[in-house]
Amino acid sequence: MRERFIVATVMMLMLAVPGCTSLRYHNRMNQTVKFPETLPETCLLACERLKLSPTHYVFVIQISTQTAALYADGHYDSQYRCSTSRYGIGQTEGSNCTPLGLHQIAEKIGAGEPPGTVFKSREVVGHTSDPRYADAKITTRILWLDGLDPGFNRGGSVDSHARYIYIHGTGNQSSIGEPASSGCTHLADPDLLKLFDLLPSGTMVWIER
Repeated sequence: MRERFIVATVMMLMLAVPGCTSLRYHNRMNQTVKFPETLPETCLLACERLKLSPTHYVFVIQISTQTAALYADGHYDSQYRCSTSRYGIGQTEGSNCTPLGLHQIAEKIGAGEPPGTVFKSREVVGHTSDPRYADAKITTRILWLDGLDPGFNRGGSVDSHARYIYIHGTGNQSSIGEPASSGCTHLADPDLLKLFDLLPSGTMVWIER
């Protein structure tokens, strides 16, 4: 119990640093990242502290490796390359940084649209096959996240939903696997389509260093 308290305390001290924090990451590209076989202890501690139970699926985003993992019933299932913010880690509005902590999928946008569909303000405006939209920032599908930790990623100037923090596609698919976004998390189209169909609204998303 004392060890769990120490882990939780260290984590909260790390997360309390204001502004964006740059983080050295390991570009593993096609390499498999070793995730724990069960949900990360830090995620479980956050659930315990917030008096929440993990959902059937939990999507874990690991910024240091630019990799994400899907857990089902608390057990490791699969992993995916991703891209988080090129500006680093941070919670505050206007920072363009990727926030940490426990989130949930609040809204799912783009069902039925073809891969490469381009969105602006969550409305369809074109397709990446059009040269004007070849490098579009938000494409294919949108999973809009809502922070679950009041004062950290929920409410005030740190509210992830109000910051429009998404998991979504990108016109520049070649950038997947390295920091490239302005706060959101990018996934490759095949992975995004699969997860969009699989994960219901309310699914927990844990974003860690």
